[in-house]
Amino acid sequence: MKEKGKERTKKKMSPAKIVGIVLIVIVILAVAQFSVVWFFMNGAKGKKAAASGNEEKYDVDNVDTLADSPLREKRILFLGSSVTYGDASMGVSFVEYLEKRDGVIAKENAVSGTTLVDDFSIFSWMGKGDGRSYVARLESEDTAASYDAAVIQLSTNDATMKKELGEVSDSVELSDFDTKTVTGAMEYIIAYCKETWDCPVVFYTGTYYDSPEYSAMVDRLLELQEKWDIGVIDMYHDSELNDIEESDYDLYMYDKIHPTKAGYLEWWTPYMEEYLYDFLGE
Repeated sequence: MKEKGKERTKKKMSPAKIVGIVLIVIVILAVAQFSVVWFFMNGAKGKKAAASGNEEKYDVDNVDTLADSPLREKRILFLGSSVTYGDASMGVSFVEYLEKRDGVIAKENAVSGTTLVDDFSIFSWMGKGDGRSYVARLESEDTAASYDAAVIQLSTNDATMKKELGEVSDSVELSDFDTKTVTGAMEYIIAYCKETWDCPVVFYTGTYYDSPEYSAMVDRLLELQEKWDIGVIDMYHDSELNDIEESDYDLYMYDKIHPTKAGYLEWWTPYMEEYLYDFLGE
């Protein structure tokens, strides 16, 4: 006769049940991570909209068109990430101001959080729905299109994510570039634009901020300028451009990387226009 109160033998959990529990935990963690990333990338919209540099007076609709701009009807491909998109300025960047002020016909391919280096950005994908690199998105562009220039952002994301800088190649062949490095990706993008659309290529930097990684990227870009005969809008090293009052900086920049509408309109765009007038103007 079995002794009363004797503990029953515990049944082992079936493999199927274990797998089910693991999957549920993974889904919960994924949803939690997605929520955090979404809030980080999109949840600050109200704060950005309230920034003094994003007031209505800086809206594109309130900007005058420039008469006789050398850029009028120039077809330009713009490739970049959050700064080209206008992440801190409600989706408005220098691209929209060039369209309105100068009559540029723009094709904008900009996704926040993406890199020059050909790696997939899970954070960009979770927040923006597209985590493809500059290289991958460039390759998806219409090869039959016609452009007068390609303007490429020197992405700060590569610096922030500490992507490998790499080395300058001795080659000019697409297949020889290591697109898993910043330098290789830049060379690939330059060569691809030249081979595909036979158009001038211009890279642009951001204004100065303290980042050894980004500083090294700018220096490398200037090396590539010599090799590839490309244009470089170097706002990073221009001490006169960067020497502004603190009050103006606070108006023009939402943070150390991203301009407000006022920053694009009154600070960056005129500087970029001057360079492009000379580089592309007839």
